[in-house]
Amino acid sequence: MKIRTVLSGSVAALAVCAGVVAAAPAPGGGRSVPAGSASASTGFDPVELQSALDGVHRAGVPGVFAEVRDRDRAWRGASGVADVTTGRPVGAGMRHRVGSVTKTFTAAAVMQQVERGRIRLDAPIADYLPQLVPGERGRKITVRMLLDNTSGIADYLTYAFPSLRGFPSRLDVSTRSLDDNRFRTFRPAELIKMGLSAPPVGEPGGPTGVYSNTNWLILGELLEHVTGVPAEEYITRNVIERAGLRHTAFPTGTRVKGPHSRLYESFYGLIDPPRDYSVYDMSWVGPAAALVSTMEDLNRFYALLLDGRIVSRASLAEMQRTVPTRALDGSLIQYGLGLHKVESPCGTFWGHDGTVWGAGTMSLTRADGKRQMSVAVNLIRWNKPDASGKPQPHPIDGAMRTLYARAMCGGASTASEIVP
Repeated sequence: MKIRTVLSGSVAALAVCAGVVAAAPAPGGGRSVPAGSASASTGFDPVELQSALDGVHRAGVPGVFAEVRDRDRAWRGASGVADVTTGRPVGAGMRHRVGSVTKTFTAAAVMQQVERGRIRLDAPIADYLPQLVPGERGRKITVRMLLDNTSGIADYLTYAFPSLRGFPSRLDVSTRSLDDNRFRTFRPAELIKMGLSAPPVGEPGGPTGVYSNTNWLILGELLEHVTGVPAEEYITRNVIERAGLRHTAFPTGTRVKGPHSRLYESFYGLIDPPRDYSVYDMSWVGPAAALVSTMEDLNRFYALLLDGRIVSRASLAEMQRTVPTRALDGSLIQYGLGLHKVESPCGTFWGHDGTVWGAGTMSLTRADGKRQMSVAVNLIRWNKPDASGKPQPHPIDGAMRTLYARAMCGGASTASEIVP
């Protein structure tokens, strides 16, 4: 499968997609490469990387920043502004809402409990949470099905944000729900109930998964059930702290702590000019997509995960067993247990991408661990639909493809080879 433009604002990706994976050099051992130096063998050219970032900014994204790693070297760059009103520049080390990249952290936490014998991957969820997922569904849906999105449970997003329901077939929808819910604190149980009450999107264990955030909130409740502490607390202690991530945390309020950008949501042109949603109660996604991190921390996390230092290699092998899964934008992806497999001309990459209101993130690492990229943008869903509701191409799409091509493959291939 070629890389699709995950951060291009695909219509059905209402809020949270997924991120990327990594097996990079030992974190912390990298050194910055002086501007202008390059490696003929890897195509690691800081000038080209910075030019690609600048291209994304010129195409219309207010601010973009990234970290690219190649073996023992690291490059960090940024382009544009963190605040369109003040002109405050964006920085490569800024903290960012990383959306569904959170799912890999949650999956790793679940696999740790599998290793301890407290969770069985192929046990019905009703064995643990019979009241939360009652009846026949609870007896048919296994923990594995929640992790690889083959449970058949619908996503709750358009029920939590009802003014968006019907988009894109209905172009008269409103984004009022985004503002109505800015300071609303959702309980996981009420969001899960929304997903369970919606018509199923498939049969449990079907051959094709359907991406659903409801699965991940159920997994959060499962973690709390078997560990005795909230999922966010367990993930913090046993995944984030274990990986030595200094700038990664679940939010404790509505604001991002530390240096960060404002986050501009366009929602396919329905919000014009794009509105800042950097202040937001993230209880609407919790262990599915609420994490705040930096691009450096994401690369470190995936490096350790794929090196067998967060979960065992046996657990990692389970995480890398993929099934075809229908993403929120309608495309088919190869999805494992919290990991997304991406094929490119320069090798197989693992990782996750994610979006929440106003923020997009992509984090990918080549299977051999020698190349990593993590990219953040502070504008999302920029493609405006035509009369039929189909999102139209935007210059940002091509600029993002070029950035991904250079970050993943260097001079080895062109953007047209990387993306369909």
